[in-house]
Amino acid sequence: MKAVAAERRRFGYRRIHVMLDRQGIVMNLKKLRRLHREEKLQVRRRGGRKRALGTRRPMLVPDAPNQRWSLDFVSDALTDGRRFRVLAVVDDYSRECLALVADTSLSGLRVVRELDALITLRGRPAMVVSNNVLCWEDFAA
Repeated sequence: MKAVAAERRRFGYRRIHVMLDRQGIVMNLKKLRRLHREEKLQVRRRGGRKRALGTRRPMLVPDAPNQRWSLDFVSDALTDGRRFRVLAVVDDYSRECLALVADTSLSGLRVVRELDALITLRGRPAMVVSNNVLCWEDFAA
């Protein structure tokens, strides 16, 4: 039993019972389980989904324009099957769409270039969020 358990670390006592049966070693399943537990051969359970710790601070509603911008990516496909993405930048106070940038590929450098161009036109926002997650607060130069 120890040799099979050492060779196959993810096998539990039921699977080891099948392997021992194939090798011609007949043993009661309850006895095998008891021995398996006494030898501390239990298979460790896999970890569950990681959850956020604590509670999030509620996002404050902006009370003037240019305080908070929201970024989002939208994607669709052309009739010939090619995919394209659109970067949407919205002012959360006025609900004004500040920019829509459409392209087949939007790299991080392209997003930064478009945001820099938008900042020169509109001024620097206090914060930028994406999918309701804070990206930049006190937007640094």
